[in-house]
Amino acid sequence: MPAGDSQRVWFPEMLAKLQGQWQEAMSFGELIELCDALDAMLHQIRSERHIRSPLFTCPKCGRRGPMAEPRVSVRAMILALGRFGIAIPARIKTLEREWAKYRDLHGLDLYGKSLLETHHGESCCRANPITSRRERQ
Repeated sequence: MPAGDSQRVWFPEMLAKLQGQWQEAMSFGELIELCDALDAMLHQIRSERHIRSPLFTCPKCGRRGPMAEPRVSVRAMILALGRFGIAIPARIKTLEREWAKYRDLHGLDLYGKSLLETHHGESCCRANPITSRRERQ
């Protein structure tokens, strides 16, 4: 695995897909679908190339393990449009503001999913009942 791939989110084939499918007049529903496709592509690339997440130590409990795999959020995709020169900066700024308003209005998370359906666990690995059971034994 090339150096830096464990933390990389934007691979060339993902950028090609973003550039090929993004259109300025896309609805937020279409942006969310494109984001989902790019996120799935990221996980497929990481799986096929056997790219593992870097290890980290939990600051609360000291347990060492792999970080969560990176994901592509709608905002990250919008910012990538500007970062990689796919769209002009003025359009990116406007789209970012509109996305924030749309998210709030519709109660969506960073990935365009309903906050009502999103399950938020505690931040520490002790919140995992399986882990807690193993630690007690």
